[in-house]
Amino acid sequence: MKAWGALWIVLGLLLWPEPGAASSLPLLMDSIIQALAELEQKVPVTEASITASAWILSAKNSSTHNSLHQRLLLKAPSHNTTEPDPHSLSPELQALISEVAQHDVQNGREYGVVLAPDGSTVAVKPLLFGLEAGLQAHSVANLPSDCLAIPCDTGDTLANIRATWPGLMDASPNASSPDVGATLPNDKAKTPTTVDRLLAITLAGDLGLTFLHRSQTWSPPGLGTEGCWDQLTAPRVFTLLDPQASRLTMAFLNGALDGALLGNHLSQIPRPHPPLSHLLREYYGAGVNGDPVFRSNFRRQNGAALTSAPTLAQQVWEALVLLQKLEPEHLQLQNISQEQLAQVATLATKEFTEAFLGCPAIHPRCRWGAAPYRGHPTPLRLPLGFLYVHHTYVPAPPCTTSQSCAADMRSMQRFHQDVRKWDDIGYSFVVGSDGYLYQGRGWHWVGAHTRGYNSRGFGVAFVGNYTGSLPNEAALNTVRDALPSCAIRAGLLRPDYKLLGHRQLVLTHCPGNALFNLLRTWPHFTEVEN
Repeated sequence: MKAWGALWIVLGLLLWPEPGAASSLPLLMDSIIQALAELEQKVPVTEASITASAWILSAKNSSTHNSLHQRLLLKAPSHNTTEPDPHSLSPELQALISEVAQHDVQNGREYGVVLAPDGSTVAVKPLLFGLEAGLQAHSVANLPSDCLAIPCDTGDTLANIRATWPGLMDASPNASSPDVGATLPNDKAKTPTTVDRLLAITLAGDLGLTFLHRSQTWSPPGLGTEGCWDQLTAPRVFTLLDPQASRLTMAFLNGALDGALLGNHLSQIPRPHPPLSHLLREYYGAGVNGDPVFRSNFRRQNGAALTSAPTLAQQVWEALVLLQKLEPEHLQLQNISQEQLAQVATLATKEFTEAFLGCPAIHPRCRWGAAPYRGHPTPLRLPLGFLYVHHTYVPAPPCTTSQSCAADMRSMQRFHQDVRKWDDIGYSFVVGSDGYLYQGRGWHWVGAHTRGYNSRGFGVAFVGNYTGSLPNEAALNTVRDALPSCAIRAGLLRPDYKLLGHRQLVLTHCPGNALFNLLRTWPHFTEVEN
């Protein structure tokens, strides 16, 4: 029960931060968890009836960008409740929460993000909105019919919208809504009368608005742009690798997906809910309730299981239509038909599911502390026609954490540069047993992984010795399915590519007997005549 009150304070500080000194704390997820834990120790259980939405609805200076959140997180505060005191946080934690108050992208830098223990960067705001929606245990907001015919009056809308909970995965589209999975809504499609609250506030609204804006400027949004921290031990500044990135950065998508996954979890478990600090510590650690799959390392796989593409397209469309009705002054949404909104929703969902959920998570070089390239890299002539599979042999043990995988990457790079005298780590990509790929020379530069064939294919290595055992299933799935399909879609790998083990082209035992025997059963594996 303390979770509601604690999150109410944090979201209040997030949305309306008070001016003060900048925080000296590092921008780490552990710092956010520390703030929640401190609040949970001080917020009385009796304050649990007031939620983050009460603060949102009573705010005087809410921004247009938060309007969808305001209308979907609806729980009126009791007049008899005493507001928890945000100043119960230490000054340092107050400054930290204020610093991550708003997610924003400006001049090539991203704000409102923190570094998580798994090495990923996470936007705080969509994460906490998802948690709040889950704590309210509501998924579908029913919209009053009088609000759908004409632009809504905000006060009437907030007073009349009622929420029901049929279950996130069981919630079916309203009968009057079009079947986005079968056909696009057309000019005869009726206005939706329901909107999935959890998906709308964490992902659907921002996804739809970003693609709507870029469709109007004829510029496709850069989806999932990564970035680099100024340092990894005490990060303070996050710089994007693409200065023209949209708001749908990798950090934002990570935070939105984490919020949806954890919100869905909270909405389905019995009360009393666990402390949020405990839930986040598990999710960004070993796994919720000890489940090693339900953690941030596997957010994409879990996100793909959370909702189908047709369902998400439906929710993006409904969120846009709702915002169009509630915000008639919104310039992007003026004079846009429901059919046009549906086309935007379908495009946005396709890009999100294929370019984000369908692709492996890749940590950039800066995330594992790569040394600079020595010399001048040679560009590849894309698309390539081969994928060469290796095992590292040394290091022999699989790496299962971000810290151990990063240390292995640095160790291999030092060996390749200082002992073998190569310009860089030889592999194109390295596969950890922690759910992540690690960028070596990447998609665009010739590697040093398969002598005589480096310019013809990508070299992908599993960390470990796989002479007598196999990598875990998640790592295998990445190389067998996700990585090649994503590369083909991006025009980096030919659709008829050939999969080879290192030993087929070079005199070596690599990639180990056990792994090579498995490779021979995979699609695209090709025998080579000696």
